[in-house]
Amino acid sequence: MHHLKYLNKFFWKYKQLFSLGIIFIVIANIFAIYPAEFVRNALDFVLESINNEDKEGLSNELLKYGLLIVAFAILKGIFLYFMRQTIIVMSRKIEFDIKNEIFNKYQELSISFYNENKIGDLMNRITEDVSRVRMYLGPTIMYAINITVLFSLVIAKMLSVSLNLTICVLFPLPILAISIYYVSSKINKKSEQVQAQLSEITSISQETFSGIQIIKSFTNENNSLNVFYNSCKEYTKKQIELVKIEAVFIPLIITLIGLSTVLTIYVGGLEVFKGNISAGNIAEFIIYVNMLAWPVASIGWVTSLIQRAAASQERINEFLKITPRIVNYNERNTPIKGDIKFDNVQLIYKDTEISALNKLSFNIKEGETLGVFGKTGSGKSTIANLICRILESTEGNIYYNNISIKDLNLNNLRSSIGYIPQDGYLFSGTIKENIAFSSDVIDEKKIKIAATKADIIDEINKFPDGFNTIVGERGVQLSGGQRQRLAIARAFYKDPDIYIFDDCLSAVDANKEKEILNNLKIETQNKTTIIISHRIATLQNADKIIVIDKGVLIDIGTHEELSLKSGFYQDIFKSQTEK
Repeated sequence: MHHLKYLNKFFWKYKQLFSLGIIFIVIANIFAIYPAEFVRNALDFVLESINNEDKEGLSNELLKYGLLIVAFAILKGIFLYFMRQTIIVMSRKIEFDIKNEIFNKYQELSISFYNENKIGDLMNRITEDVSRVRMYLGPTIMYAINITVLFSLVIAKMLSVSLNLTICVLFPLPILAISIYYVSSKINKKSEQVQAQLSEITSISQETFSGIQIIKSFTNENNSLNVFYNSCKEYTKKQIELVKIEAVFIPLIITLIGLSTVLTIYVGGLEVFKGNISAGNIAEFIIYVNMLAWPVASIGWVTSLIQRAAASQERINEFLKITPRIVNYNERNTPIKGDIKFDNVQLIYKDTEISALNKLSFNIKEGETLGVFGKTGSGKSTIANLICRILESTEGNIYYNNISIKDLNLNNLRSSIGYIPQDGYLFSGTIKENIAFSSDVIDEKKIKIAATKADIIDEINKFPDGFNTIVGERGVQLSGGQRQRLAIARAFYKDPDIYIFDDCLSAVDANKEKEILNNLKIETQNKTTIIISHRIATLQNADKIIVIDKGVLIDIGTHEELSLKSGFYQDIFKSQTEK
């Protein structure tokens, strides 16, 4: 259980709720054990009255014990309610804290981490793993304390009546606990297999829905159905195996409880005959046996929950120990101004050993517009990621106004940059929320100005809900060009000191592209701008263009200079203008 020690800090944080919960458990169990005594006293009184042929006061005595049983049951219920309102509420609060801790960690980690891990696995840690840990923090802890307190109180009561009867009554209970543990382990293994198969069905369904257009265009419906059918068939098979094991659970408990009850009556009857106990003690012991039955049965369940929580917490601990590759070395505010300089920058991806950039050196003057031109896979986007310090160079360095990028406050750096990626990623909210993403406060006027500069205002106004239109997951409700222009509007709204346009006009038609570039030229008169594109028409007005091929700088100059110089740029320019 050493993996679960990490959670001790949360128990300390919510020590008041935890302490109250333990107190309520003890009080609830005290009220739970006394009704058995009331039943014993009532039964003994009835038998005594019958033997003495004295029925006076019998009705009042039975009414008294009946009311006491009801009163204690109500009080037990009240404190059980308080118990859940403390222990379970505590577990929910800790669940909230853990999820936020994991989510914050997700945001701290570098992009390389996401490239190396599956999204499904990352989602599983913040959902399924945290859910299993919460089951340990809430029900498991609650039942474990409850079992301990109840056993202590009940066995103490039973021993005070009869040692021999207590031993006989408790004999089947360890067998019950071991049997339940074995059955529970089998159930958990089968449950995990069922859950894994269900995840596969979900993945197949999600993939089918996402690729339905391809499936239809290739008339591959039958094949997709067969894959889904076979997966569902396997799921049903595993479910039936699980149901067969679960079917043993309840009969096993009933059989062993019944054995304890039979032993109670038989041995208790002998003890009554000897005069060691009263007949009421037999009824009292039967109630105690039934009180202990579920706690004993739940030992296996609780142990299983602890094992599952420990496994999940181990995964969470391993994740929380991961250190980000990109670290903010400076917490002080640092101005992001001046020239940007690449000095022999080299980047080799550690996982693939592929060289993305090789000894790259160039300058961008403050307020200058730099064009970055190259084929797909030449390293253009890598330059953008290095400027934002989303990636870290393997060798060489990047300077802002002769200050190393690593010495700048990372939050200041990224806050000063308006980065528009090629895919124009949108969040599944409204158009308004996506444009104003960089701000906590939505400025309606500023949103409209940004949309106008991105040349999408007319299309937004045509939507029935205007700026309140829901764009859907990843902007699925919009066309590629609309998504890109909304992403551009998001950058205009931010109004940063540095703009980076990473091939973000590829889905925009020529007329709209020209309009956006004119607006960009006005907007960025005194701001540093990097425009990345494989289309030369997009870069023509740049102050300087660098030409990249396979991560190497092969040429630099203005559009006029490069178009007149024979080589890679001129060849591409001619091929693009001749179309």
